[in-house]
Amino acid sequence: MKESGQYSSFMMDKALNDYVLAHTSEEDELLRELTRTTHLRALHPRMLSGHLQGKLLEMLSKMIAPKKALEIGTFTGYSAICIAKGIAPGGMLHTIEINDELTDLARQFVARSSVANKITIHEGDALSIIPKLTDDFDLIFIDGDKREYLQYYIAAKSKLRKGGYILADNVLWDGKITEEIKNNDRHTSGIASFNDYVAADPEAETLLLPVRDGIMICKINN
Repeated sequence: MKESGQYSSFMMDKALNDYVLAHTSEEDELLRELTRTTHLRALHPRMLSGHLQGKLLEMLSKMIAPKKALEIGTFTGYSAICIAKGIAPGGMLHTIEINDELTDLARQFVARSSVANKITIHEGDALSIIPKLTDDFDLIFIDGDKREYLQYYIAAKSKLRKGGYILADNVLWDGKITEEIKNNDRHTSGIASFNDYVAADPEAETLLLPVRDGIMICKINN
């Protein structure tokens, strides 16, 4: 889950956040419009990637230049458009969203983007859809139901090429990850289980970036 460009993460005050954005390449007009529309039409607009995180995803995708990529959790399509900008020629990003009301909005903006031919939107439960995908992926971005992050990771690894990358959003979870987790807090518990599992995975080389709500970068060396 994500947030718009003007949002300041819990680790960065507003002045520093504004400075960072002022020294980051400008947001595309289509993405600015998508941000505004998401805030008007989506129930939880703070789930949007936004400018800073979107540019990071775009840069990472351009560095990796994946032929095939997978996103778990489309929301309104902001991150999908950003990741697709780095997809190699002839490549494809498959993105999965369970909320049919969100996929309609995502499809509208994806269709208007310069990378529309590089994005395929799947509607439904990711853990049911992933086993049916026939591609092997170079890059996978996890940003779906926090309670299922570990299951997503295990499913994603089975579809990842050797040396591929898995990214996961919200791994700091507003700082709750360092606090005592309540028995009924399945979201924080899900993130904690994912973080601990990945850190102990001998096949994973990891970097947890304290950008916004935390992004985990995993290079899978199996």
